[in-house]
Amino acid sequence: MATCLSTPKLTATQTLHSLCRRTLPLHHHNHHNSLHPRKLPLTHLKTLTSFSRRRFSSAFVRAESDNGALEPRHYDFDLFTIGAGSGGVRASRFAANFGASVAICELPFATVSSDSAGGVGGTCVLRGCVPKKLFVYASKYSHEFEESRNFGWRYDTEPKHDWSTLIANKNAELHRLTGIYKNILKNAGVTLMEGRGKIVDPHTVDVDGKLYSARHILISVGARPYIPDIPGNEYAIASDDALDLPEKPEKIAIIGGGYIALEFAGIFNGLSSDVHVFIRQKKVLRGFDEEIRDFIAEQISVRGIELHTEETPQAIVKSSDGSLALKTNKGTADGFSHVMFATGRRPNTKNLGLEEVGVKLSKDGAIEVDEFSRTSVPSIWAVGDVTNRLNLTPVALMEGGALAKTLFANEPTKPDYRAVPSAVFSQPQIGQVGLTEEQAIEKYGDVDIYTAKYKPLKATISGLPDRVFMKLIVAAKSDNVLGLHVCGDDAAEMVQGFAVAVKAGLTKADFDATVGIHPTSAEELVTMRTPTRKIRACPPEGKKDPGVKAATGV
Repeated sequence: MATCLSTPKLTATQTLHSLCRRTLPLHHHNHHNSLHPRKLPLTHLKTLTSFSRRRFSSAFVRAESDNGALEPRHYDFDLFTIGAGSGGVRASRFAANFGASVAICELPFATVSSDSAGGVGGTCVLRGCVPKKLFVYASKYSHEFEESRNFGWRYDTEPKHDWSTLIANKNAELHRLTGIYKNILKNAGVTLMEGRGKIVDPHTVDVDGKLYSARHILISVGARPYIPDIPGNEYAIASDDALDLPEKPEKIAIIGGGYIALEFAGIFNGLSSDVHVFIRQKKVLRGFDEEIRDFIAEQISVRGIELHTEETPQAIVKSSDGSLALKTNKGTADGFSHVMFATGRRPNTKNLGLEEVGVKLSKDGAIEVDEFSRTSVPSIWAVGDVTNRLNLTPVALMEGGALAKTLFANEPTKPDYRAVPSAVFSQPQIGQVGLTEEQAIEKYGDVDIYTAKYKPLKATISGLPDRVFMKLIVAAKSDNVLGLHVCGDDAAEMVQGFAVAVKAGLTKADFDATVGIHPTSAEELVTMRTPTRKIRACPPEGKKDPGVKAATGV
């Protein structure tokens, strides 16, 4: 792993400046007092920030020469960031606010990423979370039209969807958002460069032939969709392409059982495409709670998505009429207008010059970092999906903010990965925070499980087979709520709120003492009184509660 950040012991011959390149950077040195913009009144911030930038731009790290003397080295920037996605923009903006001189480079804007195109904002803003959520909104209307009939709504003609309108409005929003991100950087005083960045040495970045030196370099280039190397994969699309197709798929095969696959299955199903999902495993969403996995599979099947389990893709064949056939280990399915791979993402670390300067990479190409996001090269850092730690946009934001504090605020800060909530914008949605039942049993042994599965109020009139599933996992000894899982409408919104409670370590008794809001689905999470089952690792001999299951039998 990368070099650990530790505080070295000073010897008589060492100076603070000579330690800069090996330990946490030292800056704003003033032996009479320590100035810090965040500790001063707001009226002085602008003046101090300008002063700090001048001090940073003239700062230097001393390198020992052959005769033992110290030679100054000046840098163009205190921080140079490669990749203007969520993590990179957050780190750069915060660093500039702390007084550092900062530059960031990014490839030219495009709706679909490539080796020569990207855009300020990165994957989440341009070809991930944001456009995907817009597509989810678009696709949900068909279900809502259907729900509305028993509430008295009548339509003279069946509503029709215009794909080109959705694409045009989505692209207009992306242009607006990338403009906002550029302004955020500009207002923070960050220098934005358009072009491909490549590391030349531990303190130098090449941007399309121009060299820039920096005290610290940050890599935040994210990840790219992975398409397996099978015959005919040139006919396949990935998530980037799926958000920018010229026409809506009539019949689509989606290969993969993760959250991206399920989200796009719901999108295209809602937009009236014929959707088939092929997964290598028996269940979707590996790593999620087992009951959630079972419930979402049941719900998407009810809505008309066809699941093909334990099928491994072997080839894609294009017919003379232009349609596609997918060959798997179980046979051939044909007649598809599109075949989409949602088989994961790989860190985007190729052609960055990382290995040449000694940055260690894992087998999957991810940059190895320590707990402060430092790589094996002390002056080079990395945050976000390129490190393949916990690949979520809010986590990249957290990592970027922590890095800026570590480098430029004299506050060594580790990202905190405890109780990070997440959501799957499938239809219905999934929200989760904390441990799964399986993880809780492994870690705590004795746990109590509370579940609720019911028809939501809306479905009592709509007549549709919509259902909601909720689950609390509680440590039997401490009563702490270890995990919370929801599958149903607005699950993500609910879990964001309850994540505060789980991270704060609240107990089941705290949940029980909370008054619910009626009528809501969320109130169920504070009204589940009786455990569905109790799991005990080692029940006392001779004392067996019929409601208790041994952990090994679950």
